Amino acid sequence: MKGIDEKKLEQEVSQMMIDMGIPAHLRGYHYMRTAVMMTVEDMKVVGSVTKLLYPEIARCYNTTNGKVERAIRNAIEISWKRGNRLTFEKMFGYCMESGQGRPTNSEYIAAIADAIKVRLRETVS
Repeated sequence: MKGIDEKKLEQEVSQMMIDMGIPAHLRGYHYMRTAVMMTVEDMKVVGSVTKLLYPEIARCYNTTNGKVERAIRNAIEISWKRGNRLTFEKMFGYCMESGQGRPTNSEYIAAIADAIKVRLRETVS
């Protein structure tokens, strides 16, 4: 989305992630925030997390792709256990008790990015 204030975007992403139960002290929180911000800017990156998204985040934080993936997965697992069930049902369209398990990293990142885009469009309108 062109013309988005970087600071406003970061605040929106951070607030949504905290609302979803992702603890801010985790490395995965910071990696995911970067991933979501990159995805809001260009949704194509979430289609290729291992080739585009994780390497770029790893470069930003001076770490490896594997550590980025693992930290994001851990943050998602924690939020999936502790987060608000109604929020997850609304965002992912299925009930946590349905046995489908948690969404993949890319599904989770894409859902947050899409919700942020909608939220930002509403504030601009």
